[in-house]
Amino acid sequence: MNGIFGNSISMAETALGHLWSRQQVTLNNIANVETPGYKARYVTFEDEFRRRLQAGRQGTGTSRDMGNIINSSRYFTHDTKNESARMDGNNVNLDVENVELARTNLQYQYQLNALNSEVSRLRTVIKS
Repeated sequence: MNGIFGNSISMAETALGHLWSRQQVTLNNIANVETPGYKARYVTFEDEFRRRLQAGRQGTGTSRDMGNIINSSRYFTHDTKNESARMDGNNVNLDVENVELARTNLQYQYQLNALNSEVSRLRTVIKS
């Protein structure tokens, strides 16, 4: 979608997909809070996303190249290695997971608002 609309919509779309994955992993952690031996998982993508964008700016930096970098960005799911304070080996901390879920939800809403604003600007330009 980056041909006509630039990279902002592609960037928002990619970020929304990664945030959705983070929400799913966090909800899975919450669902397994009572599962013996379960180790919490988490999703990262921001650092890798930032590194890829910076590398793209240092290269040719064309809109098409940046679009390819944005669209090929991936998220990573990690298992926690933390020891558990619980006897059953589960290391899910429900308070931490709920805070993570709320934080991700706010980030998701922010990205949706940014995407809606971009679409509204484009709609205004098209009407003009």
